[in-house]
Formats: sequence, C-alpha cells, structure tokens
Amino acid sequence: MKKLIFPPPAATKTVYTIWKQVVKLIPPQIVLDAATETKTLSRTFTPWSHLLALIYQQLTRTESLNGVCDAATAFKSEWGRMRGAQIPHRNTFSNANRRRNPKMAELVFWRMFDFLKGICPGFASCKYRGFLSRFKERAIHALDSSTIKLTLNCFDWARHRRRKAAAKLHMDLDLGNRLPSFAIVEEASHHDSARAEATTASLKCGDVLVADRAYTDFRFLCSLAMRGVFYVVRWKRNIKLETVSSRPAEKPEAGKRTESKVRVLRDEVVKPAMPGTAKSYACDGGVLRCVTAEVEYDGKMLEMSFLTNNMEWSARTIAELYRARWGIETFFKELKQTCQIRDFIGYNENAVKWQVWTGLLVHMLLRYLRHVSKWRHSFSRLAGVVRSCAWLRRNVVQLLESFGANGTACGGIRVVEVAKPLYLQAFLPFDAGPMGQHG
Repeated sequence: MKKLIFPPPAATKTVYTIWKQVVKLIPPQIVLDAATETKTLSRTFTPWSHLLALIYQQLTRTESLNGVCDAATAFKSEWGRMRGAQIPHRNTFSNANRRRNPKMAELVFWRMFDFLKGICPGFASCKYRGFLSRFKERAIHALDSSTIKLTLNCFDWARHRRRKAAAKLHMDLDLGNRLPSFAIVEEASHHDSARAEATTASLKCGDVLVADRAYTDFRFLCSLAMRGVFYVVRWKRNIKLETVSSRPAEKPEAGKRTESKVRVLRDEVVKPAMPGTAKSYACDGGVLRCVTAEVEYDGKMLEMSFLTNNMEWSARTIAELYRARWGIETFFKELKQTCQIRDFIGYNENAVKWQVWTGLLVHMLLRYLRHVSKWRHSFSRLAGVVRSCAWLRRNVVQLLESFGANGTACGGIRVVEVAKPLYLQAFLPFDAGPMGQHG
C-alpha cells in the first residue's frame, strides 16, 4: 500500500542558525584589517560587535536601536557565540554610529566583494542576456544616483531643499553582474554630474557607459572620449545642437521579425551650436552622434534622443544600450525594498553612512546566497525568507533550494511504500469498526 507523506522532511538541521551562517561568510581578518586602517579598534565595544549589530538591523529591517539591543539580549547565548561578539547597549551602539569612521564599513564591503569573487568566480561573472549578449567582451556600466529622503529637523547637515533634507548614493553599476563597481555616499546638496568623474574613474578603454540626461555634461563626455570609453547619454532639450549630416535610418529586413520596443526615427551627426559648449567638447573633431528613437517605457512608446561618440554601431544598438540603463533603477528599488535605508537609527552623517554601507553589504551577501542556491523567485522574497527564519537551525542553502520551481518550501508530495499489515482470513482488523453500544 502507498502512503502519501505531506510535507516531506524539512531541510537538513545544523547547529548554526541561519543568521549565523550569513554572518560567517565574512572572514574575521577582513573586519580586523578594516578596523586597523580606519583606527576604529576598541575593547569595550569591538568593531566586529558594532558591524554585527548593524548587519542584524539591516537583515531583519529593525527600525530602532532598542530593537537591535533587545534582540541581542533575548538571544544572548547565540549572539555571544558569533566570534565572541558583545551585546550592544543603546548608548554604546549610538555613540559608535556617531563617532566611528564609516570608512570601515566601506572597506569591508569592497573587500568582501573581492573575497566572494575569489571563492566563487561565477558570482561576479558577466551575464548579459537578450540583445546585450553580443557585448561579451565589453563591460557595460550604468551611472546614476539615488536620493535617500531624510527629515530636516533631525538631519540638518543634509539640507537638500529649503524644507527638505536628503543623502545621495552615487553608483557605477556593472550591468553584466548587476553589482556595484564604485559608490559614493554623501549629502545631496550638489548636482549628480558633480561626482561623475570620480564615480567613473575605474572605466577602461573599450568600456561602455550609459547614463541619464543629468550626466550630459560635455566636459565629462569629452574626458570619457579621450580615455577611449564609449558613452550613451540622453540628450537635454535645452542643449542646442547643429546637424552636420544625416545617416540613413535602419529598415527592418524583409521576412524578419523585429522587436517593437525600439523604433529608430533619425540618425544624425551633430555638434554643439553654442561657442562655450563647443569649446567644452573639443575631442573627436567636436562632433558626436544623435540617435532619435521611440522606446517602450511602462507600456508606452516614448520618443527619446541619445548622444554617443560611437559612429559604427547601429542606431538600434544605441537605443537598446540606453534601455539597459534601467537595470540600475531596478537595483536601487531592490536595495530599498530589502534593506533598511529609509528609517535611520542615527542622525549625524557618520551614522547614515554606516547604515547605507552596511545595507549594501547585506544586499551583496543575499545576492551571493541567491547565486549559490540557484534561487528562481524574486529577490525580495529571498530576503523575506532569510529574515523570517533568521533564528532557525537549518542549512540556509538547502532551505532556499527546497523552494524549487513551484514556489513553496514543501518540494511536492512524496510517495512512500508502506507494508500492508497481515490479518487472519475471514477476520477484520481489530480497529476496523466501532465497538460497544451506539445509538
């Protein structure tokens, strides 16, 4: 006889909680070296204990200092087993966020990025899909910034408008692996293009940069062209351009299906019309290429114009490269949905930078877990599973793998063979029917 067992046995048990397995991904030497370089060593509240408290705050999306301290006190024995971490107290934790150098969290993030690439090369490998798969030998980067809203009466150092305060995260995102290549966290009082050269300093000859219209600064674009970097930026309508020549627009080949998300309208060679602008863009003979196309965005076809210094690629390739830029918008949305970088547990600049850099670190660790477990569902769902099961003693990779393609942790119904009991002939089983008097 076959007996159905539902649900099947849970993931393999382990002596470590899921929370500890995530933290154990960080080698202790990386934290020690970062603390030594930034001079944040302390015996009363060690840098490891400080970083651990911030990681817990990000992973569980705790909204207050008391929430982190209370959780550490409730699980005091588990907390102390994490390389001798000290229980955070509210005043000590707040003082560390306020006075310690946030450069330590930044160093830990970048060194963890190199460490994970070393132990798992596939984690940071280039994975272009669709139209961009033809760019296998080129690195495509997206440049953008995200504004983090703050409250003016608490964060007076980050005055952004007359009655608003905000911080800004400048980022150079590698569109091949969807991981940051460079990032800057600071107040949002300046324009996005002010940090463009610093953010893209690591780009090499032959790389491709795509950016929004905020980065249409001809001095910046000229510096990219002189370094051999190809760029695709959106044209600002207040910039006057003079048409030098027109190029034939591409026509779809007969009998071949074309994507409806991009339709090229015009392809022209232009140059800046104003003398000051022309002086700023003195490279490549002062000319650049302008491609106008209809691009699908949110289900609507919008007419957009793009500027580039590449004269060889097709006009459709230029438009598709700009469409790929929206990957960085997805990254910012994913970061804010899964990590705690909206509600801050400290008010000064150091505390905000500590929290943002730790959020980026936790996001990268979750991305690594998604890679090794071959997670097939949304990233926010993975973060929710890890958050809700933080104190369970289960193997985190096997737990994520158990969700499978059907989206549930059960993994389906198991059919198990069970031996049929033997009875004497002409007699029913002892418990087959009711006994005694029944009305």
